[in-house]
Amino acid sequence: MLSEETPILDQTRIWPAGPCVGGGMFVCCGHLVVQVMVTPVVLAENRALVCWAPGKHKALLMQVTHSKRFKSSSSFLISVSVSSLLQNPTVPMQKLQDIQRAMELLSACQGPARNIDEAVKHRYQFWDTQPVPKLNEVITSHGAIEPDKENVRQEPYSLPQGFMWDTLDLSNAEVLKELYTLLNENYVEDDDNMFRFDYSPEFLLWALRPPGWLLQWHCGVRVSSNKKLVGFISAIPANIRIYDSVKKMVEINFLCVHKKLRSKRVAPVLIREITRRVNLEGIFQAVYTAGVVLPKPVATCRYWHRSLNPRKLVEVKFSHLSRNMTLQRTMKLYRLPDVSNDDVRFFEAVTTKAFNAKKNYLQSASGKLTDFLSFYTLPSTVMHHPAHKSLKAAYSFYNIHTETPLLELMNDALIIAKLKGFDVFNALDLMENKTFLEKLKFGIGDGNLQYYLYNWRCPGTESEKVGLVLQ
Repeated sequence: MLSEETPILDQTRIWPAGPCVGGGMFVCCGHLVVQVMVTPVVLAENRALVCWAPGKHKALLMQVTHSKRFKSSSSFLISVSVSSLLQNPTVPMQKLQDIQRAMELLSACQGPARNIDEAVKHRYQFWDTQPVPKLNEVITSHGAIEPDKENVRQEPYSLPQGFMWDTLDLSNAEVLKELYTLLNENYVEDDDNMFRFDYSPEFLLWALRPPGWLLQWHCGVRVSSNKKLVGFISAIPANIRIYDSVKKMVEINFLCVHKKLRSKRVAPVLIREITRRVNLEGIFQAVYTAGVVLPKPVATCRYWHRSLNPRKLVEVKFSHLSRNMTLQRTMKLYRLPDVSNDDVRFFEAVTTKAFNAKKNYLQSASGKLTDFLSFYTLPSTVMHHPAHKSLKAAYSFYNIHTETPLLELMNDALIIAKLKGFDVFNALDLMENKTFLEKLKFGIGDGNLQYYLYNWRCPGTESEKVGLVLQ
């Protein structure tokens, strides 16, 4: 508990350690809940923070009870309970100003960075110890940052007391359900805390068990006392072309730590442990993606969204009506041509046969496969909505065209997705996707997806030269 005796300055840092907010305007009514507009830092629930009262020479110690990031800006609206009002008339003005400056400095250094400007002010305690390029590094060469290790650590890394490692056997239905629950309740959310990815158990099996998968690369963390699954990270094998080099790597994905354990720094231990397990197989490079900026992106892509069910997207606040647009006009704008059920059955029959392990995948008039499109299903849980509980999203995967123009091929994909009941069709602006995004009425999203290479240095590249899609 915080009290009036709680120190707010401990040498050069604000006490307690954690998100600290400087500046901003707020309304305070004694010890009641207040709402504060603050600078762009991540504010976790149940975290203590110190807020400076501009012009009043007062500091508030508060406990965050709810936080929401506005989609259209970098500001947060938070609800807090005031634990203590610190005002000491004997404190010199200079010291109060020093406190304010310290909070402003820390506000720029706390929470994940969403762009390069925020990132250069950020302290990366973990990533500064890893073989990745620095953010300000000018890269002109190609190659490994560290040489392959001859002697790889044999023992797992130590976890915080009370936790244990567990390799997850996803062929066990109960274990698969545990992983599904962990991700469903704790994995990626949007900045507004309105949507959370809802990977199905079937999807997880498809994504985590491709050809060449290894059981030991499904790395879990459990509570020692009750065996509850509270952390996970995965790796799958991949041959990745980087400019003129082809490297045997792994794709790192599904890093997830239970919300209540975010302060215990379990994630860095998970990353070190999966690195060790991959190194044991003679692989020393990896590729991964993140919505935040870390040292150092090799490419940055942007998500685009094509509305298929405008009414629902507006109702759940996934999208908003444009200026001077009614809902009816919006629905007309995004209307797609009708397609017969026979056409869809033919498409499904063709793709089903294509994914069978047979020599003759597809037969056309010319006897060869000419065009191919694919998308995967990834719904999101809709939080805090009285009527809608799920948002069904299609994600563009890999598309190949040699005879049919890509624009026509992707228009067919939209029609099929609409008929199959999807609400939105998402695509990154990688490969050739920029040639159809605006023409097919995709709208640009508000978030980037950064691509990273572990233990490999090379110059950055443009999004259209990225040819890798991670689920």
